[in-house]
This record gives sequence, C-alpha cells and structure tokens, in this order.
Amino acid sequence: MSGARIGVQDCAIAVGVAAVLVVAGLSEHRAPAGLEPVGYALLAAGGLALAVRRRAPVAVLVVTGACAAGYQAAGFNVFAVGYLVAVYAAMRAGHRIATAVVSVAMLAALPFAAIASGQHDTGAALAQARGVLELAWLIAAATAGEALRQAERRADEAERTREETARRRAGEERLHIARELHDTLTHQISVIKVQAEAAVHLAQKRGEAVPDALLAIRDAGREAARELRTTLEALRDDDHAPPHGLDHIPGLVARARASGLHATLTIDGDPTPAPVVVGRTAYRIVQEALTNVARHAAATTAAVHVGYRSGAVVVQVDDDGTATPDRPPTPGVGLLGMRERVSALGGRLRAEPRPGGGFTVHAELPADAAP
Repeated sequence: MSGARIGVQDCAIAVGVAAVLVVAGLSEHRAPAGLEPVGYALLAAGGLALAVRRRAPVAVLVVTGACAAGYQAAGFNVFAVGYLVAVYAAMRAGHRIATAVVSVAMLAALPFAAIASGQHDTGAALAQARGVLELAWLIAAATAGEALRQAERRADEAERTREETARRRAGEERLHIARELHDTLTHQISVIKVQAEAAVHLAQKRGEAVPDALLAIRDAGREAARELRTTLEALRDDDHAPPHGLDHIPGLVARARASGLHATLTIDGDPTPAPVVVGRTAYRIVQEALTNVARHAAATTAAVHVGYRSGAVVVQVDDDGTATPDRPPTPGVGLLGMRERVSALGGRLRAEPRPGGGFTVHAELPADAAP
C-alpha cells in the first residue's frame, strides 16, 4: 500500500467526508467562543487526510483519531466518520496491531476530550464519547477491512496458482512435443544426412562431379539436423534462445542460391544491435519465405532485403513466382506463423501477390521489442 497512488476516487472520498463532518459540525456543535475556527479546521482535516490513506494508512489513522479527539475537545459532538474510514483502510492494508493500539487509545482519550470541552461532567462526557465513536461501528469498520484484505489475498493466491498450473502444463506440453519430434524426425533426418554425405564422399573419391542437387541435399540435411537439435533444446529449456538471428540471413540466402534459386540479398541502413527476439523473428520470416518460394511459387528469382530504420527492422522477400492479384496463393501454416510472430512483437506484416506477378512478404519489426 505504501506505493499506491493518490487517485481521483481517493480525493473525492476525502472531500466528501470532510464536507459531511463540517456540515455536521455546523448543525450540532456547541463550542465555546473562540474555539469554533479550531474545531472547523480539525473537522475538515479529519476528512481531507483520507486522501492519502492508501499511501500511509497508519499515519492517517493517527491523524484522523487526533482530529476526532481535538474537535470534541473544542466542543463539537460529531460522529468520527473519518476515523472509521481510516480504520477500514488500515485493516485492509494489514496493519491490525497498529489499528488495535490506536483504537484503544482513541476510546480512552475521547472521554477526557469531552471533559476538556468544559461542557459536561464525567457521566455526560462518557455518553458523548460513545456518541462520537460507537464501539460497534468501530468493530464493523475493522471487520470489513480485514474481510476485504482476506478476499484480495485469496484472489491473488488463486491467480498465482492458475499461473503456476498453466506454466507447468506448458512445460509438460513442450517436453511432450520435444519427445514426439525426437522420435519421429531425428532418425529420418539423420538417415537423409548420412546418405547424402556418403554419396558426396563416394563421388569425390571416384573423381566424379558432384551434382549441385546432391550438395544441396547434404547441406539441407546438416542444417535440418542442427535446426531440430536447437528446437529440441529450446522446447526442453524455455529460457534457451535459438542462436539464429539477423547475422544468419546471408547463410539462408546462400543455401537458397545453392539449391538453384537466383537469390540476392541487399542490406541498407546502419546495422544496429537488435533484441534477440527481433533477430530470431526476422530470420524465421526470411527462412519461411524462401522455403515457400522453393516449394510452391515456381519462381526462379528471390530478392531478400533487410533495412535498418529508426526504431525498426524491415525485412522483405520478393519472388517472381506464379502468384497474381487475381490468383493469390492459399495461405498456409507458414504465413500464419509469420503473422503470429510479428503480431507478438507489435510489428506489421504484409504478405500478398505483387501487381506485376510474384509474391512479396514485408515485415516491420520494432527494434526495441521485448520477448
């Protein structure tokens, strides 16, 4: 509660309580001459102090209690509304012992304050003290504050339990996916890689020319094995970030070129360090775009552009495939994944056919995006 801000609602409550106390003082007081200004000031202060009850509940409790005793000593027989609100706020903040100590002191001080006003004997002073602060109302305010505090604590605990359960289930699901990927893909990819490397080795040993397609298969197998290993590590450890980023995009373009695609890369702007998550997202967008070009676009060229702007990293991939505005390709899982990655960073993605034919993927990623 100490770091809570003073809101409009707090100020409105404080002003409202101060107004109620002052109006009650105007209608009920019987103050000796000369003490009226002091009494009205204490009435107003006892309400206005409530504006900071969230920031300093114990201090407000003491101040409102002192004001209540003070305006009673000045001859104002006004119910201590401000003090009850302060009791509620202090109990809600968890200051039970302080509330009990101050309240006992208040109950003991009020009869002496009534006697000090000079208007009552001892019996009448005790009656007036009970009128200023009824014990039942005091208990009710304290109980209400404690009940709300317990309710908020249980709500926070329930929310924390839900979050912990969700994190545990997410971790279990990641491990399950990692096991499935390992069981279903690792063996097949390893076989492809070993067979391709063996074929390349035999061809080189015989002095034969190694087909470009076979070299591309070998390199793709190596990259797929490394990608799978990195993915499995990331799934098993959520804090482990895959190493691919903006610096690895030239390697993607080179592999696309080795597979027979005329791929080019242009970089403009001042390459500034970007968060890991931005670099990883840019890498995945280029990777997915080039994969789509090779598999579905029937394209011969692909132009990759990386631009560093003020506060943003721009990635664009254009191809000369068969897509046209009249015949757009059917969006697949790859494009959906791109949009999810970009949206998670608060960026913008445009993936659509080009007016002259082919397809373009244009992503703007905020350079200060957080994971």
